[in-house]
Amino acid sequence: MKNLIVPILLIITMLSCARSSKNSAILPQTVAKTIALLVQKDSAGKVMIEKGVTQTAQLWQAQDGSNEDFVQFCTQNYIADPAYKKQVFLKISHYLETLYGHFNEISLQLQRTVQETGDTVLDIDEMFAAYSADTHLSDDFYANKIAFIITLNFPELSLAEKEALGANRLAWAYARLGDLFTARIPAAVQQARTAALSDADVYIADYNIYAGHLLDKEGNKIFAQDKVLLSHWNLRDEIKADYNKGQEGLNQQQTIYEVMKRIVAQDIPREVINSGAYDWNPFTNAVYQHENAIATTPENTVRYQKFLNNFKAEYAIDQYTGNTYIDRNFAHSMEVSVDDAEALLRAYLSSPEMKKIGTLIAARLGRNLEAFDIWYDGFKPRSNLNQEQLSAQTRTLYPNAAAMKKQLPTILTQLGFAPQQASYIADKVAVDAARGSGHAWGAAMKGQPSHLRTRIAAGGMDYKGYNIAIHEFGHNVEQTLSLYDVDYYTLAGVPNTAFTEALAFVFQKRDLEILGIANNDPAKDAMDVLDKAWQLYEIAGVSLLDISVWKWLYANPNAAPQQLKEAVIRLSKEIWNQYYAPVMALQNEPILAVYSHMISYPLYLSAYSFGQIIEFQLEQYLRGKNFAAEVLRIYRLGRLTPNQWILQATGSPLSVEPLLQAVRGIN
Repeated sequence: MKNLIVPILLIITMLSCARSSKNSAILPQTVAKTIALLVQKDSAGKVMIEKGVTQTAQLWQAQDGSNEDFVQFCTQNYIADPAYKKQVFLKISHYLETLYGHFNEISLQLQRTVQETGDTVLDIDEMFAAYSADTHLSDDFYANKIAFIITLNFPELSLAEKEALGANRLAWAYARLGDLFTARIPAAVQQARTAALSDADVYIADYNIYAGHLLDKEGNKIFAQDKVLLSHWNLRDEIKADYNKGQEGLNQQQTIYEVMKRIVAQDIPREVINSGAYDWNPFTNAVYQHENAIATTPENTVRYQKFLNNFKAEYAIDQYTGNTYIDRNFAHSMEVSVDDAEALLRAYLSSPEMKKIGTLIAARLGRNLEAFDIWYDGFKPRSNLNQEQLSAQTRTLYPNAAAMKKQLPTILTQLGFAPQQASYIADKVAVDAARGSGHAWGAAMKGQPSHLRTRIAAGGMDYKGYNIAIHEFGHNVEQTLSLYDVDYYTLAGVPNTAFTEALAFVFQKRDLEILGIANNDPAKDAMDVLDKAWQLYEIAGVSLLDISVWKWLYANPNAAPQQLKEAVIRLSKEIWNQYYAPVMALQNEPILAVYSHMISYPLYLSAYSFGQIIEFQLEQYLRGKNFAAEVLRIYRLGRLTPNQWILQATGSPLSVEPLLQAVRGIN
């Protein structure tokens, strides 16, 4: 699930990007003159003066003042004294925390109805949910010149320069403040982005399939009448849950897979989306009311229109940043180039170890692999447990959100946290029943809780909801430690979303342990390696598709929804044929395109791939160590660069090789 808010990282992600001097009002000779004047005052600060003046000049526009005004501003506001500079920095940090914290709370309240169960969602709720109160903040800070105070004295550093900061925490904190104002994006453009994202999120949150009304290829109902599955998360999890049900489970998996293909192709009837009024056979696409076939209307291209809306909102920002959303997401937000990310994904997908695992899965299943077996879950100990019995246990433990909240300290103590530590963290986490799949909404100021959201049915939390909740609780633990326990506010958070996903995966892996179900299988370590490797195989392909579609959009920025749909399906089949067909012996499968993240969380999927790589390295490092003590240490590192974070956390660089080596070691 997605980590919805990372305190200061969210704002930096929106604003941090390669600068463009297109609208600059400052002449080159003015820049040179200003640098010379400041160097006379502070010769030791020459390098940072050059950076600060240049960055400020690139952002300075005609409405900010004349060239003479620029010189006067810089000479009056440059800070040479280190002690005074730190004092100013701490003041700025306090004010930023105040602003971002309250803006975060406003967003939380405006979106509560569309994200939590309870009230009926009205059109007015969706309108308020799409509103962002902080979109004028950047404009205001340029107008009152606070932004220029920051850029002049705390300029942006390159990735290489950040890597060289080592263990100097104050220098890191200054560098992260320097990431904050690097482009001037008008409030209206930012608001359009927020509106597009919110609209897509609302669309996905209500994309439920009433499984109790699905018919298999023989025309029979095969699911419990009250089963409702959110696309794609619950559909995927239902496939995972059906591996221990024999032929009945296979029939259910094949039926769900047909549903997924209809969603991707958009020939799914509108009448069966988020509705239990009709029976639907996804094999024939026929819809019935009281056993009589009715006329239907296909969804057509709604899914891809939502995708396009997000693309257009980001594309509109490009002119103010001088780069693409792809670059902003990877090079600046993730601090990994898209080329490096894509190369890593392709190298892993093409590794011969994947065929070894595929052959093993086919042998364990006693049949040829099917496309949905990319979600094979049989290496996990819970795959051999009765899902309904697990759900009965979780419903008893967690009948509602309040019961889950009460149990949070116990969950942490079961994971090795001391009671005082457990209470310290749990007291800062609220639990809500989610309308969608679930997510973790982080705090943005001390004194504010993070929110754990998961699906809780009327009869209590089923096992799927519990499994998601433990994942989201991992996010909440990270959100708490990396905000409350980090030494400087500008370092709050983690390097990028992959690192919070890593801890969420670490927690999720221990879900049965928390329920008191021990795994005494002597092969558990090998099974865990195979499970991790296969999960990464699946999500790496989806991540690669996400990147490929965005590249296609930038090559075809005026594409219509129908053209985007055709491109997504074509690209998904091409990636499948290149990396999955050699393992699965199946051609032209479109299933990689079913992920809802592509619609509501643009270019987020790579965070899962990197998160799983990081998780494996964390797990290897944590083995034999005090779990709680290490989690407390590691997630207090804050927003270093990815490479520095993983090195300081585990002592090793980021790589897929440890996982592949572990697979090779299994007989």
